[in-house]
Amino acid sequence: MGIMATIVAFHAHPDDEALLTGGTLARASADGHRVVLVVATDGLMDRVSEAGAPRLAELRASAAVLGVARVEHLGYADSGHGPVLYPDPGDRTRFARADTGEAARLLAALLREENADVLLSYDANGGYGHRDHVKVHEVGRAAAALVETVRLLEATLPREPLVLIARALRALRVPPGFDDTALARVYSPRSAITHAFTVRRFARHKQAALAAHVSELHKPGRMSGVFRMLVRLPAPVFGLLLGREWFTAVERPVAFRGGNT
Repeated sequence: MGIMATIVAFHAHPDDEALLTGGTLARASADGHRVVLVVATDGLMDRVSEAGAPRLAELRASAAVLGVARVEHLGYADSGHGPVLYPDPGDRTRFARADTGEAARLLAALLREENADVLLSYDANGGYGHRDHVKVHEVGRAAAALVETVRLLEATLPREPLVLIARALRALRVPPGFDDTALARVYSPRSAITHAFTVRRFARHKQAALAAHVSELHKPGRMSGVFRMLVRLPAPVFGLLLGREWFTAVERPVAFRGGNT
């Protein structure tokens, strides 16, 4: 058996771990590495009720499927996606409004506690641009700069295939009519990607992890419809569609200078 590593995956919301890195986490765990999952937010827009945060319970169920050894929440609230950043819910700060240095220090403390070898974060665009995903990128880079022994890999997708698909759908007049010009500004160009992991044999794990997020599957909206479609696919088809995961290695993150970004 080779040298075992500790991998910390830092995500914005419950369910992000399944879509972006689920196969990689399951593969790492199956290979004997220690996998730790950290989310910045509990995925809720409002004050947490006495019943607690259901999406964190779903996150723990997803983590169990993926073989994750530890799950942590940094304590922030979901910032929502759209033109308006709503006021804080009263018991938590919205992540987009959080002090970057403070959040980075929380994450860095966990990296040191775990003696982490690898930190998984997000690319500079925050994937598709969600404000919490952009913040994960900023906090991830700042935390990695504080813990010089950790290697930073930023989860992403190659944008070129997305643009081609969007153009094909537009030509075929298939709704909802994705904007390929907007897609040209998301995720990462293929030339920037340094690691592409084949995780097809962990398709069932990734699909089951996604299915664990029951509250997201039953919400109205286009994204929930996509989730429902994905969890209903035969596992081999799911594996063909989502059987690779991409990352960009960051050689040495710039040290954080202070303030909020």
